[in-house]
Amino acid sequence: MRIEASTIAGLLGAVALGLMLGALGFQYLDHLPPCEMCQWQRWPLIAAIVAGLGGWAMKGQVAAPFALLALTLVGVSGAIGAYQAGVEWHWWLGPQACTGARFVLQAGGDINVPVVRCDVAAWRLFGISLAGYNALISLGAACIASVFLLRSET
Repeated sequence: MRIEASTIAGLLGAVALGLMLGALGFQYLDHLPPCEMCQWQRWPLIAAIVAGLGGWAMKGQVAAPFALLALTLVGVSGAIGAYQAGVEWHWWLGPQACTGARFVLQAGGDINVPVVRCDVAAWRLFGISLAGYNALISLGAACIASVFLLRSET
């Protein structure tokens, strides 16, 4: 089965958009604020949305670089998610900026402001955290898209 590069780019943009909407839903509807590493995962997804949907609007050989860029960005977000999932499972250390005990000084003198830690999963389903799901979905989509991109007509 052959799929055009513009379709692959559009599908990757849609996957990135779905992941971002899911993350924002957990943040604003379920009141789970993102940690620093969660925010790191969002930046490549935002860029993948732009690249993917931009490539979807293109036709022919012009769409292939957009599809490749979207594939790379989705994969980068998945790799960061896998790294964070490993930090949550304490397989390796995470960045000191968001792991371990610390306090934040805030205007008004309140030093007991909760800090969202990267090494503690705020939510899990079947033992997999949001970072783990991002890793599975993003890396899976990137692998599948790379196979189809190699077979694409452009």
